[in-house]
Amino acid sequence: MKRVISVVAGLAMVFAFASCNKKAANTTQASSGGEFDALIEAAKAEGSLTVYGSCEEEYLSAAVKKFEALYGIQTKYQRLSTSEVFTKISEENGNPSADVWFGGTTDPYNEAVAKGLLESYDAKNAKNLISTDYKDATNCWYGIYKGILGFMVDQEELKNRGLEAPKSWDDLLKPEYKGLIMLSNPNTAGTAKLVINTMIQMKGHDAAMEYFKALDKNIAQYTKSGSGPSKMVGPHECVIGVGFLHDGIYQILKGYDNIGLIVPSDGTSFEVGATAIFKGAKHPNAAKLWIEYALSPDCVDQAKDAGSYQFLVLSNATQPKEAAQFGLDMNNTIKYDFEDAKKNSAKYVEDFFKALESAADDRFKTK
Repeated sequence: MKRVISVVAGLAMVFAFASCNKKAANTTQASSGGEFDALIEAAKAEGSLTVYGSCEEEYLSAAVKKFEALYGIQTKYQRLSTSEVFTKISEENGNPSADVWFGGTTDPYNEAVAKGLLESYDAKNAKNLISTDYKDATNCWYGIYKGILGFMVDQEELKNRGLEAPKSWDDLLKPEYKGLIMLSNPNTAGTAKLVINTMIQMKGHDAAMEYFKALDKNIAQYTKSGSGPSKMVGPHECVIGVGFLHDGIYQILKGYDNIGLIVPSDGTSFEVGATAIFKGAKHPNAAKLWIEYALSPDCVDQAKDAGSYQFLVLSNATQPKEAAQFGLDMNNTIKYDFEDAKKNSAKYVEDFFKALESAADDRFKTK
């Protein structure tokens, strides 16, 4: 039997969501009549849609298949990390090869907003968001889920080595963790960009760069995907993985009960997983219909059945009980400055690489 992993106490976020668990009688507002009829017909006339997805592929595939089944619109998808999508649409510069973006943390979305690469759309189903914090102020992206940043640890391996689990971000710098930590690569993963922004907001820019130089000495590998570290903890390929804790929940529920989940005691931040329309989308009406669909329970309620256990940010969605049972402390998050991240993420990533290039032992790896 899988054992429930003990984490930092605090179920306030779970209780806050409790009142949101009633599913509306007609969950997909976009599939019924009225104001959506014209949009549905225009989308069907376009006949197809292409999605770049930055969530896990199982969820992406399920969401695409459900959309295609609901509306009869041929829908293709490609799974890319958030930074890969940002790079691709930057190169395509207003002539994108896909129509919409689905999933993945919002720092790269905000970079895309700043470069004018996303289309503003006043989504009707955005009225179901539990807070305006979960949307772009100019309606260029909308949130669909929320996940907390933390550590996943191999409890068995730590015990074998006689080590205690890290409790804070600063604990990760301890010399006994040399070669035991995995973090994602900010060139390819929005998760790593969030880590960079978080440390800058918690410590200040220069202190954060010094922190990353010190942390690099303990890094075994920088993975391409933000979920990469979590996937390596269970099979004992990584002792300490930095990433989103819902990815750890997925691994635990797959049977890896050696994994422990840790919310950093000195504070952390959270991602808002988003969806957006690309500027210049070839199928603009199908893209708008996708946004309405993504902001409905017909889409987001599939997450838990597709191995994604994030907290949902729609009032008419059903929170995954799997997320609630681990009692992740969503109150221990900093007041994340999305505007600073929007304006400065690209520069901060450049500064990160410059700092690590000058690290004395030159240990930075990106494979």
